[in-house]
Amino acid sequence: MHEITLPRMNPRLSVNERPNPPDLQAVEWLSQLLLQSLSLKASDIHLEPFENLLRVRIRRDGHLYEMPAPPASLREQIVSRIKVQSRMDIAEKRLPQDGRFQLALPQRSIDMRVSSLPTLHGEKLVLRILDVQSQPLGFEALGLPDKELTQLQEAIHRPNGMVLITGPTGSGKTVTLYTCLNQLNTPAVNIATVEDPSEIVLPGANQINVNERIGLTFDVALRALLRQDPDILMVGEIRDLATADMAVKASQTGHLVLSTLHTNDAPSTLTRLNHMGIAGFNLASSVVLVCAQRLLRRLCNACKQPQPDRAGYRAVGCPQCLDGYKGRLAIHQVMPITPALQPLVLQQASTAELAAQAARDGVRSLREAGMCKVDAGETTLEEVMAATHD
Repeated sequence: MHEITLPRMNPRLSVNERPNPPDLQAVEWLSQLLLQSLSLKASDIHLEPFENLLRVRIRRDGHLYEMPAPPASLREQIVSRIKVQSRMDIAEKRLPQDGRFQLALPQRSIDMRVSSLPTLHGEKLVLRILDVQSQPLGFEALGLPDKELTQLQEAIHRPNGMVLITGPTGSGKTVTLYTCLNQLNTPAVNIATVEDPSEIVLPGANQINVNERIGLTFDVALRALLRQDPDILMVGEIRDLATADMAVKASQTGHLVLSTLHTNDAPSTLTRLNHMGIAGFNLASSVVLVCAQRLLRRLCNACKQPQPDRAGYRAVGCPQCLDGYKGRLAIHQVMPITPALQPLVLQQASTAELAAQAARDGVRSLREAGMCKVDAGETTLEEVMAATHD
C-alpha cells in the first residue's frame, strides 16, 4: 500500500484526565490511523481482534486494504479510547453498541460513526467516516446521462408520488437521495426525513433518527410526521410491510416520498414490494420512478493503459493510486413508471415481464450502463462484470 506521512494531530479529546504513557501512545496511534485513513479517502475502518493481534483494515473505493497493526500491548487502550470518545459504555463488552464522535481538523470536523460487536477474542470496532464535504450534493456529481437525469428531476418535482432508489449497502443511495432533497430544499416546502441513523445533515430539513429500543420505528415516525404538515418525506429504508404501507399511503395523499430498498435492479423493486404485501393497484398509483445503482471503482487517469485485444482500458497501478483505481463512479438504471408499464404493475407481473417492458421503453440495464463507462475509459470491464448481472 502506498504510505503517506502525515503530521501528528490528536482528535478532539472527550475526557479531562491526562492520559498515562500507554494511553498517550494509543491516542497518538489512533490519531495517525484516522488521519491516514482520511488521506487515503477511506469510508470505513475495521479494528478486528484476534488471539495475538488487532488487525486493522480500511475500506477504500469499496475494497478492504490491510494497514499496519498496532503493538499488541495497546489493543485494550485503543478500543477503550474509541469507546470513551463515542460515549459508549466502556464496561459493557457483551452486547453490541453504537456511538459517534467528531474528529477535529484545522479546517473542518469529520463525523465518525462507531459500531462495536463482541467476538471470540474481544470487541470488533467499525468506524464509518462521514465526510460530508467530500460528497458534493449536485446532480452533476451523480454522473447520470442527460435523458436519465431529466427523468429523475421530473419525478422529484412532482407534487406527490414515490421515488425509490435501490441497490446493495454501500452503493451510494443516501448521496443520491440527499442530492434530490438538496435541490428541493427551499423555505417554501416542509421536508422531513426518517433514518437509521442520519448520515448527512441537511439544513432546513427536519431529520429524525429511529430508535427501536424505545419504540420509535420507521412506521411510527412516519405516522407522526404525517401530522406535521409535510410536503416531502424521505424514508431511509423500507424494511417491512408497515413502513412500506405508510410510505405508499403518504404518497397517495399529496406527499412526495423518497426512499430506498435493497434490490438487484429497478424491475425487481416492484416485485419485492408485492411480496411485502403491497397490492399492485397501490403501487401503480403511487410509484413514479425507480432508480437502481451501483458504485464502481474509477480508473486512475495517470496510469491506465489501453487494452491490446479489446475496447477500454486496464488498471495498472502507480504512486498516485493503490492498484490502478482512484475514486468511484456510479452507474444507474432509471425506470420511470410509464403508461405501458402501469398495467403490468397493476397485474403484479413478474420481474422478467417488468424488465422486458422497461427495455422496450428504452430503460438500460445496469450492465449496459456500466459498459458505457468502460467505452468512455472510466472503469474496467472486470469492475462492471463484478457489480452487475444479466
